[in-house]
Amino acid sequence: MKIKQKLTLGVGLLFLLIILLTVVSIWYVNALKRDTNNILTANYNTLEYSRNMILALDEMKENNGALGTFERNLALQQQNETEPGEKEATELVITHFAQLKANPGDSLLQPLIRSDISRLMLLNMKAIKQKSGIADNTAESATIWITATGTLCFLIAFVLLINLPGSIADPIRQLTASIGQIAKGNYHERVHFESHSELGELTNSFNTMAEKLEEYNGSRLAEVLVEKERIDTLINNMHDPVLGLDEKGKVLFANEEAMKVSGLKETEMIGREVQQIALTNDLIRDLIDDMDQGPQKDAKKPALKIYADDKESYFEKEVIRISIVPTGEREKKDIGSVILLRNVTPFKELDFAKTNFIATVSHELKTPISSIQMSTQLLKHMQTGKLNEEQLQLVESIDEDSGRLLRITRELLNMTQVEAGHIQLNIAPGNTWEVLKYAMDATRTQAEQKQIRVTLDADKDIPPVNMDTEKTAWVLTNLLTNAIRYAPGNSDVLISLKLRNGEVTYAVKDHGRGIDPQYREKVFDRYFQIPGSAKSGSGLGLAISKEFIEAQGGHIGVIAGQGLGSTFYFSFPV
Repeated sequence: MKIKQKLTLGVGLLFLLIILLTVVSIWYVNALKRDTNNILTANYNTLEYSRNMILALDEMKENNGALGTFERNLALQQQNETEPGEKEATELVITHFAQLKANPGDSLLQPLIRSDISRLMLLNMKAIKQKSGIADNTAESATIWITATGTLCFLIAFVLLINLPGSIADPIRQLTASIGQIAKGNYHERVHFESHSELGELTNSFNTMAEKLEEYNGSRLAEVLVEKERIDTLINNMHDPVLGLDEKGKVLFANEEAMKVSGLKETEMIGREVQQIALTNDLIRDLIDDMDQGPQKDAKKPALKIYADDKESYFEKEVIRISIVPTGEREKKDIGSVILLRNVTPFKELDFAKTNFIATVSHELKTPISSIQMSTQLLKHMQTGKLNEEQLQLVESIDEDSGRLLRITRELLNMTQVEAGHIQLNIAPGNTWEVLKYAMDATRTQAEQKQIRVTLDADKDIPPVNMDTEKTAWVLTNLLTNAIRYAPGNSDVLISLKLRNGEVTYAVKDHGRGIDPQYREKVFDRYFQIPGSAKSGSGLGLAISKEFIEAQGGHIGVIAGQGLGSTFYFSFPV
């Protein structure tokens, strides 16, 4: 229960009991007052009138005015007849007094009048005694009720006096003692009060303050300064540009490399809003362009090309969000971010060198391999003389190997174009059936040699699709060639063309050994070959296919399981 509720309940109850005691007291005091006033008004006045009449009766012989006094008091008594029998007694006094006025010399009338007045006084004295008893009873009842109510008020007040001040003062005393411990440097001090009162909220605030003071006390300023200098030195000696921002986008630090590549001075960056700097600096604008989008999976972004070190350099941007859980709290709080630019120029230069080397070698190999193929064709047509069976087998082997070398060389040339970013696309509305027909015609001989039955499952009335027909046909031919190559002899390969959900999808399904789940995500990587595969190749066909399809805005993938065959597919939006 909250302190305010305790005080309200205790004081309110005591207030109600005081009101009850006051009401009871007033009630019985008024009752006693009524009883007393009744005695005074009804009986005491009669006694007073009777006394005056007796005195007037004694003075009648000597004082003529006594008769008027008797008459006045008798008239007053007639108006104050309150007790049983009092009226009859008063009537007797009136009768005898009238006889006395008529016969003043009658000596027997005065004793009779005195006797009547005495009777009247006796009636009122008995009434006074009776009413005094009633008043005594009223006084006793008042004493009992006032005593009971006062006792109840005393008990409740005593309980409140014992408990209420302690329930308020003890936590305050404990809190004061804990504050004293904090003031002495004992930051391990904690208080524990009931959580559903105001003191519970005070406890949480006090304990949070103590935890923060303990945390701050545990860190020495000298150590903090040393660590700051160490971190600053590390950041400034990094060869990669680093830029630190707080949660509001203000630049907290920037190393020398960051200022060098941005062309800004320290005074132009530190302490300023990064959005303001971006208004006049293109590099900073590129760095903060997509910071609010959050991390994006499977979104490989191209390296930034920045002129640095007197040449074109390449950097990969990484935004590192920094969040902490403050002491005494449970929710994470964002305190800023760090923008890191990794210098990948050496790797780019090596990549360019590799690409150029592969392109040069592939180009140089293409001519002699084509010459070898031409020579084997001449030998097989027997224009240079007749070959025996063994020589013909050697020529066939040379022709097969040179064809494979030529295919690998072409794939290497295609890959060098992809890596160099020189893919030339001729995207236009293309006939989907022509692509399908070209791939099936190109692989018909290969399928017949292995006794592979290529079956077609295609929807009718498929609309044209925006694509590069030549490269799409190359991709489909490559998928169909792989399916025939890895499918067992005398089996089926299914090639399909479907229109589903606004997309045209080509798919090639074989009944080969399938692909292990652990290799399913790697089959489109460059130079990757499934371990244990009986067939060997360059490992570039699927990688080039992926580049070709994605460059056209399509999607390529595989559905495969071990021992269940494989289904390679790619799709374009209509």
